[in-house]
Amino acid sequence: MPDVEPLPLAQLTTLRTGGAPARMIDARTADEVVAALREVWGGGDPWLVLGGGSNLFVGDEPFEGTVVRILTSGIELLPSPRAGYARLRVQAGHDWDGLVAFAVTHGLAGIEAMSGIPGTVGAAPVQNIGAYGQEIVQTLVEVELIDEATGDVSTVSAAELGLGFRTSVLKHHYGSVPLRPGVILSVTVELEAIGHAERVIRGGQLRAALGLAPEDAVSLAWIRDHVLATRARKGMVLDDADPDTHSAGSFFQNAVVSAAFARTLPDACPRWPVTPDLDPVRVIPLAEFDGIVPPLRGDLPDVKVSSAWLIEHAGIGKGFRLPRSRAALSSKHALALTNRGGATAAELAELARFIQGRVQSEFGLLLQPEPVLVGVEL
Repeated sequence: MPDVEPLPLAQLTTLRTGGAPARMIDARTADEVVAALREVWGGGDPWLVLGGGSNLFVGDEPFEGTVVRILTSGIELLPSPRAGYARLRVQAGHDWDGLVAFAVTHGLAGIEAMSGIPGTVGAAPVQNIGAYGQEIVQTLVEVELIDEATGDVSTVSAAELGLGFRTSVLKHHYGSVPLRPGVILSVTVELEAIGHAERVIRGGQLRAALGLAPEDAVSLAWIRDHVLATRARKGMVLDDADPDTHSAGSFFQNAVVSAAFARTLPDACPRWPVTPDLDPVRVIPLAEFDGIVPPLRGDLPDVKVSSAWLIEHAGIGKGFRLPRSRAALSSKHALALTNRGGATAAELAELARFIQGRVQSEFGLLLQPEPVLVGVEL
C-alpha cells in the first residue's frame, strides 16, 4: 500500500491545526481505500480518514495512529429510472464543488445551491451538507460503504443512513460514536435534467439569499455564480489570501429546539420550522380496530434558530478575539472560528468555550460544534 511521509495535519485541514500522524497512507483508488482500511482496522490502532480536511478540528498533539487520505476521483453519468432525471455516481475523494460544477455544466439541477462548499463528496452524506434550502438528502440515492465492524463493502440506500439536520448514522458527533461506523467509497445522486434554460426558483430560502422575486427566472449557471459570490463575501470559499477562510466553515450548528423553548428566545431571533418526521403508515391489528382511526400526532414541529444571531446578541461580534489569541471569529460570518495565523488548537478551543459560555448564560442554550473533533475537548 502507498505509505507516504506523514505530513502535519495543520497542512491538510482548513483550520490549520494538528501535528503529524505516526503513519499516513494515500489511497487513490477504491481498492486501495478498502485494503488500507481493512489493514488498519485489523491492527486495532487509532485511525482517521481524511478527505478535504474542511470539517475537522484536530488537536495540537501528534496523532498516534494512521491517517488514510482518500484521494479517489471520478464521476460516472448513469441513466435514471425516473423520466427527466439522471444519476451521477461519484468517487468519495472527488472535490464536492467539482461535482457541482459538473452537474451545472450538464444542466442537472438539485445541488447548485451548495456551490463552493469545501470538502469531498464522500463527506457530504456524513453530515448531510446543505445550503440555502438544499441538502444532499434531497438528491442522494445510495452510497457504497465499507463497514468497520466487518470490513464488508455494500451498497446502502439513503433511507438507511438516518439523514437529518447536519447528521447521519455515520457521523462522529462530539461526545459520541457513530451509530454505524464505516467509510463511504462512492456516492450516487439523482438530479433533474433541466438543461440551461432559465426557470423560476421554488425555494424561498434560496430566493431570499440571492435577492430574487418569486417570479424571477434564472439559470443553473446564474445560481452557481451568485452563490459562489455570496459565499465569498462571507469568507466561505477557500482563499489562501483571505484569513477568514482558514476555518472549518460554520463551527457551531444552528440549534434545533422545541417550539416551547423557541418561545423563550427574543422575537428578533431568526427561526425556521423543522418539518416533523411523521410516518404516514399506521398499522392497526384487525382485532383491535373499532372503526375509528386515531389522528396523527399534533405536536408542534421543532424550530431551527440562528446560532449566528445568538452569538452576536450575546455580545460577541464578528472579528472578536480573546486577548493575545491568534484565533478569532470571522470578520464576515459570526459562526466561523478562524485561524488568523499560527493559532493552536488550544487557542481555538478556548474561543469556542468562551462563545458557548456567553450564549448559554444569555439564552440558556449550549451551542454544539459542527466539525469532527480529534484530540480536542470543549
